[in-house]
Amino acid sequence: MIDLPKPIKLAWGIRREGRSLWSRNAVKGVSVRGERRKRDGRNEWRLWNPNRSKVAASVLKTKRNAALLLPESGSTCLYLGASSGGTVSHIHDNVCGAGNHHGGQVVAVDISPRMMRDLVKLAERRQGLVPVLADARNPLAVAPYIREKADWLHQDLSIGDQAETFVRMTSAFLKEGGSALLSLKAASEKWMEGGDDARFEHTKSVIDNCQHLELIEVIDISVFEEQHTVFYCKKSEEKFRPNS
Repeated sequence: MIDLPKPIKLAWGIRREGRSLWSRNAVKGVSVRGERRKRDGRNEWRLWNPNRSKVAASVLKTKRNAALLLPESGSTCLYLGASSGGTVSHIHDNVCGAGNHHGGQVVAVDISPRMMRDLVKLAERRQGLVPVLADARNPLAVAPYIREKADWLHQDLSIGDQAETFVRMTSAFLKEGGSALLSLKAASEKWMEGGDDARFEHTKSVIDNCQHLELIEVIDISVFEEQHTVFYCKKSEEKFRPNS
């Protein structure tokens, strides 16, 4: 008889079983990307595929406490570059839950009208999910839709100034002590002599030199997403505060 891996709770609605991640489905009986579902008593869980989610990949590949990369239930989250909402739905499972009984908010921003149609459809059955059609690089375009400073922020944008945008948006929207993930795609960054390694080093330098972010970990997720690295940061106004 094969012993099944014992579930490890990472957050209220996220657990790990061996090499797989699962989120507690906020809309029972419905898959978002055709993912596998299973029942556990009164709860239904959805498989969270790290090959299609950089957040899931970083949770599996971090060398630190994986729970720290996830937002808490009832928190305020900002997702920049939400695409069609696959990862957003798993974050919503944990932050809001069925009927948003946690009172959370997940603001999902994307510039593509086609992606926005998918996000709007997703939000119809997921209270607390706020789809926003806007340029995720522009704080003024995002500000009207978020209720307060974010506890958790994730940026996944295919643009040429990913690090600079991350610094700007975390400065505008992330609360002190909040967590932020930058999923950096090297191929989308500007050309640099030295290739991908130079682009990743440039990003690290931009974060290290900004006054409000502390770089906690650089997570290599290339086993799931080629040319991708996730930068896990915390916001701290104490970082460069002069001694009194």
